[in-house]
Amino acid sequence: MTGTKKLYVKTYGCQMNVYDSERMAEALGAQGYEQVESPEGADMILLNTCHIREKAAEKVYSELGRFKPLREANPDLKIGVAGCVAQAEGEEIMRRQPMVDLVVGPQTYHRLPSMMEALGRGEKALDTEFPEEDKFAHLPKARLPKRGPTAFLTVQEGCDKFCSFCVVPYTRGAEVSRPADRLLREARDLVERGVREITLLGQNVNAYHGAGPDGGEWGLARLIREMARIDGLDRIRFTTSHPNDMEDDLIAAHGDCDKLMPYLHLPVQAGSDKVLKAMNRKHTAEQYIRLIERIRAVRPDLHLSGDFIVGFPGETEEDFQATLDLVETVGYGTAYSFKYSARPGTPAAERAMVDAAEADDRLQRLQALITKQQRATQDAMVGRTVSVLFEKPGRMPGQMVGKSEYLHAVHVDGPEGLAGQIAKVEIVESRPNSLSGRLLG
Repeated sequence: MTGTKKLYVKTYGCQMNVYDSERMAEALGAQGYEQVESPEGADMILLNTCHIREKAAEKVYSELGRFKPLREANPDLKIGVAGCVAQAEGEEIMRRQPMVDLVVGPQTYHRLPSMMEALGRGEKALDTEFPEEDKFAHLPKARLPKRGPTAFLTVQEGCDKFCSFCVVPYTRGAEVSRPADRLLREARDLVERGVREITLLGQNVNAYHGAGPDGGEWGLARLIREMARIDGLDRIRFTTSHPNDMEDDLIAAHGDCDKLMPYLHLPVQAGSDKVLKAMNRKHTAEQYIRLIERIRAVRPDLHLSGDFIVGFPGETEEDFQATLDLVETVGYGTAYSFKYSARPGTPAAERAMVDAAEADDRLQRLQALITKQQRATQDAMVGRTVSVLFEKPGRMPGQMVGKSEYLHAVHVDGPEGLAGQIAKVEIVESRPNSLSGRLLG
């Protein structure tokens, strides 16, 4: 392949897909592709998909249909589908949408260069295997020369928990942890390119147990402590976690590792033990509450985030009330709630659904409580001084926006030169989804 071609990547879903999209773009960069911001005029379009939400596959087919005029205008345009919908649907994608040239699962995108060679021969390419080789070890070594101040770094993939509502074990496979020395090298590379904050990613990130350079096995806390030794790396976060894998040393790290930010996303999903058992969560509501107490004992200012599913099969009004009670007891700075939607192939999909109107009502009531707690958390920030890592200009001229240590979006009046800098800010106003402040010093 000669000359520079244009690549458009659209990413759906979680932060891990964002990371995967970056790596796929780099792999295709070695094939002569340059990433662009619009599908119009692109030589290749790649959809990196998510299979978590309801009707995910249908949304992908709908999106593909929008590209038909682009293919008609450019018969040489290549179209690919990657990610979890690709893994779940496989050949069905090409059958239903013949203009798709390439289908690649989330565990095989390191094979993109050879798949592109097949496209160059006029063939179609499909790879949704779960290979034994480490895909990260086979990706191109060349990296982009410059980055923004924040970055994602996948340290663990897959999940062995098999929650009855979740497709991740089937689309991402079993839990696999990357070797610690490779992660440390990649983190240093990111810092050299301007990154000051790294978020460690995994479907179940606190289940990380990777091979250490000392020949032993490192848990997530050990990895965080070693990354904290990297000069120029000022902030570390991790997501998403499972309550059953919050080990003692990771809890301790929240209290004694200064670079580990006081923000934790720790989903519980429900407050009813009956529902938790039906979800195969393998913990009780009381165990979750006691765990939060332990973490807050070492980090009292922790900003806690969570996930909730309402209308799970078999959920009664009493069960739902238990979820409201748990939210009241714990107190969340942020939380995300969803109405249950059946995912084909999961155990819960075979069970009778809760009445849709009842599920909708419960979702609205839960979201009202979560919004109340979130607003109270943000209002309590007014008058406090926080450290903000500035990322980009705001919507208004002369405005900059960044994230506090608690992951709140913070706006200030300041020059664009603040991008990539960490500065003290006094919070002066709480807005619905952000905070406003003034620079100190």
